[in-house]
This record gives sequence, structure tokens and C-alpha cells, in this order.
Amino acid sequence: MYPIVRLLKDALLASRQPRLGVLDTHVSRHHCWPWDIDIWMELNNGRTLTLFDIGRTMLTLRTGLAGVLKREGWAVAVAGTSIRYRRRIKPFESFEMKSRAVGWDERFIYVEQGMWKANGDCANHALLRTVVTDRDGIVAPARVLAAWGQDTQSPALPGWVEAWIAAEDQRPWPPMEDAASAQKSDARLASAS
Repeated sequence: MYPIVRLLKDALLASRQPRLGVLDTHVSRHHCWPWDIDIWMELNNGRTLTLFDIGRTMLTLRTGLAGVLKREGWAVAVAGTSIRYRRRIKPFESFEMKSRAVGWDERFIYVEQGMWKANGDCANHALLRTVVTDRDGIVAPARVLAAWGQDTQSPALPGWVEAWIAAEDQRPWPPMEDAASAQKSDARLASAS
């Protein structure tokens, strides 16, 4: 179940915090509750994604992007994610989550997010490829920034982000189907008809 109470609490807190710039970092504090854990007694990886979702939502609120999305009738979607898990977050443990835009290209806005334990260890870190969409598809980041009234250029994307983008561009689509299996599938369909 989606944590609506947590979302509302964070939205209330974010509404009282100072406005952020396009490339600033939103920081929020959380606890790992019993309903957040998996059978291994740690923060569930699915819940981690949900908490990252809440963090990005608060980032859009604090930067003012949420108002632009509402005014224009646009939505935000995740087009890809890569996560590293390094430290367990146990029940009742507190942690800090950081969310920020790293930069953008002609189609995507890249966001990084991470969770840090009280001792300063990074528990996990994610890189997300996000898009703004309308009824016709993807809205170019340049158009989003213009509607937002921002005259900000994307910083150069870090090398590790560029490498991830290049790796994503090599990934086959549709997934789990190579040329040989596609030909076999086509042959099976042809013989069945």
C-alpha cells in the first residue's frame, strides 16, 4: 500500500521549507517502520523505491516545478533506474534521504537520490532517468525550463552518469529477446497461421 500518511507529512514539511533552486538538494528524514521491512528484517527494496518517489515529489514541490506541471497539465514519469544497495536499514532505524537533479539532456532529466544512516554510511544510491510528459509524449527539458521561467543550463553530466546513459542505450528493446529468438518466434507465428 502506498504510504499516503508519509506523503502528506512530507508535503506539509516541504511546504514550510525554503524554496530550492533547480539543482539544489532536498533533504528529508525518515524512520524504517515495521511495515517497511521484508522477510530479512530490513528496509524492503520496493519500499526504498517508494520513498525515493516521495523524495522526488518533495523536490518538485520545493523547486516550484510541481506548480508548473499542474499549470501545464504535465506529468512526471521514471524512464529508468539504477540502484546500488550497500548497507542495511533495520526496523526503527532513522535515515536521511537526499534528492537532486544532476542535469538533463534533450529528452531526460537525471536525478540522483540516496539514503544515509545516522553513522554517515550511505545505505543506497539511485540514478533515475525521468521525463516530463503531456498527451503527445515527452516534453523536452528545454521547454519545461522555459515554462518554469528558469534560464539554467544543465551542468556537464558526470562521467558515471554518461556511462550509465551509454549502457542504457545499448540495452535491447523489447527486453529478453535477441535477433535469434525473434526469428524463431516469427517462424512459429508464420507456421501457426
